[in-house]
Amino acid sequence: MSNDCTFLDDLSVEVSYGDSDRESHAGDWGAEAFDLAVTPDAVVWPTSTVEVSAVLASANEHGVPVTPYAAGTSLEGNAVPAHRGISMNLTRMDAILDVRPDDFQIDVEPGVMGSAIDSALETHDLFFPPMPASADLSTIGGMIANDASGMKTVKYGEVGDWVLELEAVLADGSVITAGSTASKTSSGYNLCDLLVGSEGTLAVITRATLEVAGRPERIHGGRAIFPTLAGATEAVFDTVQSGIDVATIELIDRESAEMANAYLDTGLPNAPMVFVAFHDPVEREIETCRSIFEAHEAKQCEISSDESRMDELWTARKELAFAVQVYDPDRRPLHPGDITVPISKYPEIIRYAKALSAEHDLLVPCFGHAGDGNVHYSVLVDPDDPTMRERGELLYRRVVKKAIDLGGTATGEHGIGMGKREYMIHEHGESSIEAMRQIKRALDPRDTLNPGKIFPETADGERVQADSTDGPATQ
Repeated sequence: MSNDCTFLDDLSVEVSYGDSDRESHAGDWGAEAFDLAVTPDAVVWPTSTVEVSAVLASANEHGVPVTPYAAGTSLEGNAVPAHRGISMNLTRMDAILDVRPDDFQIDVEPGVMGSAIDSALETHDLFFPPMPASADLSTIGGMIANDASGMKTVKYGEVGDWVLELEAVLADGSVITAGSTASKTSSGYNLCDLLVGSEGTLAVITRATLEVAGRPERIHGGRAIFPTLAGATEAVFDTVQSGIDVATIELIDRESAEMANAYLDTGLPNAPMVFVAFHDPVEREIETCRSIFEAHEAKQCEISSDESRMDELWTARKELAFAVQVYDPDRRPLHPGDITVPISKYPEIIRYAKALSAEHDLLVPCFGHAGDGNVHYSVLVDPDDPTMRERGELLYRRVVKKAIDLGGTATGEHGIGMGKREYMIHEHGESSIEAMRQIKRALDPRDTLNPGKIFPETADGERVQADSTDGPATQ
């Protein structure tokens, strides 16, 4: 249903009702996978907290939903304006406000790209440790809203672990400050952590103070090739369990390697690989890692301190997401798999995914941030083949539920959005979900902010659930 947004004309904010602008804000990367694109009634581009506050206060008064929008690179339909209304594009709030090297802190607006943060910190020999690999095409506001993470999570944790203080605007236009620039605080409710990962459903972030760290003086990185996937996954587990201070440890399976080779023409063997990186390592750590890999029959285990050589060794992993997309012109990835399990369960969840791949006769490449138990898996199907698509949906869903049953989560870093709502009760239980609903109702009683996200029902109350434990979901 369309919403009358002409009240925006009375505000001092740039607004567009044009078809081109509205259609470009109809979805994000995940919307295409789920066919969830929805065209908003209007798009606004605020440039200050004052303008964000004015839009939200007026929209809330008129009963018009507002969906925050940044780079549009989220993968679960997080930025889709599910109930139309206003798409609030925050990319013009893109200032680096302050860098305080003595405090290891940086203040930024939400529309700042991750690469710009890196550049601002580099002059001070600092860096933002949890930065995702997608830093060149995602904003810090989006990273915080989804509690993103990346390749270095095994050592440094998630983006949310490095957020000290947030300025945010609630649905009624109220401006709040959550957290503290002090290194620790036990004062009151932890509203900062509450907003992190809330996907724009509780507030719109307008400023963030981030903790940063000294840039490592030495980085060593490399790759090992394994004869079996079981050997590679067990090597990952043993490496993490050993307590080696590894900054990054990534896995790609044989199918992923084949796709990367086809895309890059690297000439590498089509075999499972593990990629590692160390920050300021001691030689003993590297040698221990090498010995663990060799105990699992790793071949061509090469770890280098030469930056150009490291880039060469890592190329297959860095380009993998694109390689999967273009591997087979007749098939496309069904959904962006993003499960995470306790590290002791990592080999088991990989075995399970591969067993289902064989059972359903579908190609399922597995890769991801192995050191923190994160698996990205893609189920490739012919989108025009209903039977194959149904098998793919079943496989995808069974892997997610298995991860939860192993003590893991339906999403390690992409968020819930619209794509993972059906798993919320299975993962958290009805009582926990109801507690989350009560928080949402308290801060946003009119469901103004990003309605239709996270909870296992739409904003109109329609339940999103599976027909059976393993059956296709109704969305």
